Amino acid sequence: MKKTGTLRWLQPTQILLVSLAVTTASLCYGQVPDAERKVFSTLDKVQTTRLGTLNFKDGVPDAATTQKLYDELDYIHAVNAFMGGYPLVNQLALRKGFIKAGINDNDVIVTPNLMSSKSLFLTANADTYYFWCYLDLTKGPLVVETPPGALGIFDDMTWKWIGDFGLPGPDRGEGGKYIILPPAYDGALPEGSYFIYRSNTWQASFLGRCFLQNNDPKPVDELVKKTLKIYPYVPGGLGSSIGNYLTGKGALGPLSTAAAPKFVDGTGKVMSTIPPADYTYFEMLDEVIQTQPAGAIDAEIAGQCAAIGIVKGKPFDPDARMKKILTEAVAVANATARAITFNARDAEGFNYYGGNSNWVNSLFTGGFEFMTPPPEVTSDGLKHRPSDGARKLNARTWFFYLATGITPAMCMYLENVGSQYLAVYLDNKDVPFDGGKTYKVTLPPNIPAARFWSFTVYDNQSRSMLETPQLYPRAGSQTYPSPEAKANPDGSTTSIFWPHSAKRGRTWQLDSNHARQRMVCVIEVVQPAEVFL
Repeated sequence: MKKTGTLRWLQPTQILLVSLAVTTASLCYGQVPDAERKVFSTLDKVQTTRLGTLNFKDGVPDAATTQKLYDELDYIHAVNAFMGGYPLVNQLALRKGFIKAGINDNDVIVTPNLMSSKSLFLTANADTYYFWCYLDLTKGPLVVETPPGALGIFDDMTWKWIGDFGLPGPDRGEGGKYIILPPAYDGALPEGSYFIYRSNTWQASFLGRCFLQNNDPKPVDELVKKTLKIYPYVPGGLGSSIGNYLTGKGALGPLSTAAAPKFVDGTGKVMSTIPPADYTYFEMLDEVIQTQPAGAIDAEIAGQCAAIGIVKGKPFDPDARMKKILTEAVAVANATARAITFNARDAEGFNYYGGNSNWVNSLFTGGFEFMTPPPEVTSDGLKHRPSDGARKLNARTWFFYLATGITPAMCMYLENVGSQYLAVYLDNKDVPFDGGKTYKVTLPPNIPAARFWSFTVYDNQSRSMLETPQLYPRAGSQTYPSPEAKANPDGSTTSIFWPHSAKRGRTWQLDSNHARQRMVCVIEVVQPAEVFL
């Protein structure tokens, strides 16, 4: 045996004897008290409300209990996959709805006569001109030339914000040239002339709105179709200097040829973009996982998906047991999302005016990333609000179950930029709105909207504009596509919502076929003034 100083190697048997000696010696000094052991020990029979009796032997579950617990664990993962994965399926449902309606990637749906209730979109409105496209980045970067006067956003296929364009974007409403890069693109980029954004997914949503000109959408439609371009980016063209090429710092290539996309008229187009609420939800969730880069999906959400068999590169083929669990989970998860959306607890903090108000918006609790409330804007600059480091999961569920598109411009305390939204589902007695009843909403004088304000009424089932013979279920300050809401003598404005077919002045009515249908009302204030904020 080799010796080094006073150390010497012990034989295995000697090590065992020393270990036993130490263990025996420690036992001689006493044991952990039973009261302390009880805290971490598991009884042979554990009674639960949800699962009944769970059986153990010295802390080890028997076969029946083990199966019961795995069924429950799979169910929990499935519920979480629905809740956490809803933004992904929300986005895919939109793109698939476009394609089914004949609007392919890089085509642009436009609404020359605004959007009507014939098209099922989550809380779209009938007050602004829409142009919307899914950009296909699988073949490389794309150039998007945006029209002036727009209000728009680029989002990836998980509803992560890529960047703004138009009034809140770097072109500040003047129109601009944007390059949208695909995931992991490491090719040449221009030195200038473009605003450059990177998408984490192979497709990206390009969503814009423009305001009516003198209550007329026609000039806006003409402007968008004249100025909006979508075409491949050619490295070394515009924005790339000869000097950079000669010094080995850049590429040299031909100038790109600007091209107008195919425009598809979406006004009155019968189509649905609403995510499913049955087992097919998980099939769509699998489609997102399979078609997008692995790193594009949050690891925790991807983990919940993997736990129920949705794994990138592997077939999603649940057995009969798992299908039964998934079917029950989607029913409960969808019901829970509806509870969060239509009956949010005061503790969620969604109430914009405090606990006694039913006007809500979840974005102000955690911002556009559902982490930190938006900063306060003061005369001395931004005053950032503290974050508790936790993602507001219920706020995220509320938003994406009800809406589409995400940007800081939707929840900022900055006047005369962007749009602000408040939703209400309950009347002043905390009773859900009923399409068979009449409601009156009175807004005070000097409504703080630099552009316009509007009420829009939505169907609780589809969260889309409520279908009525009027087609445009709105009331607001614009005279198109329906008469404006006239101010009262004291400057206030009253809008009345009823189920009758007769016209009654500055009101909006429901079709009698929907007389018992539940509703949600959303007020939008575009370019809000300080008094609203």
